[in-house]
Amino acid sequence: MNTDSARDRIFARIRAAQGRPAQPTRGEREAVADYLARHPQGPRPGVAGDLVEAFSVQARKMASTVERVATLADVPAAVAHYLSGLALPPRAVAWPALAALDWQAQGIAVEARPPLRDPEADRDHGDLVGITGCFCAIAETGSLMLLSGPETFASGALLPETHIAVVPAGRIVADLEEAFALVRAERGELPRATNIISGPSRTGDIEQTIVLGAHGPYRVHVVLVEQA
Repeated sequence: MNTDSARDRIFARIRAAQGRPAQPTRGEREAVADYLARHPQGPRPGVAGDLVEAFSVQARKMASTVERVATLADVPAAVAHYLSGLALPPRAVAWPALAALDWQAQGIAVEARPPLRDPEADRDHGDLVGITGCFCAIAETGSLMLLSGPETFASGALLPETHIAVVPAGRIVADLEEAFALVRAERGELPRATNIISGPSRTGDIEQTIVLGAHGPYRVHVVLVEQA
């Protein structure tokens, strides 16, 4: 469901109550950009060394698994090996941009669509595995940043029991500040949903015992692509 129009109406009412036009003016946008440029940043510890290696180390600390491949064409074989190692069925749903890879050669049935919510459909159609890309990855925390959109639906990472993320090495940034700076530079504004994923879903609400898969995937597997 697209909620953009409802959001725009809410913002328009707020701006009307402030005596402003329904849409931000060029001057307002320039004032915001100027404020962000001049606003002092808080302390940032920095990431030493290679960003790819730093991301891999932190991702594993967050209980993700990581595999590195040379090119995008190597991704299906890596995914097939991962699924086989866990005795998972070779079926998945994926973002459209990744569905064009040669999954069939590796014996994996991949559909370019969001996961279905019906548990029976999960068993029938392999919605227990979701394959996505990411907008960028964050070395400091081993996290993935996903921006929602028609071709990058968030449900592909949140609903399946197993989330496989394809991450180009060139899209790894040092920290969260750089990640949001990249969003502003490339997109101009945030989409309807921005998800920061740091390993499998977990909770410690009951007796402070960590349980994985509480509100999302039990597993997060990252395929790092050296040359995307």
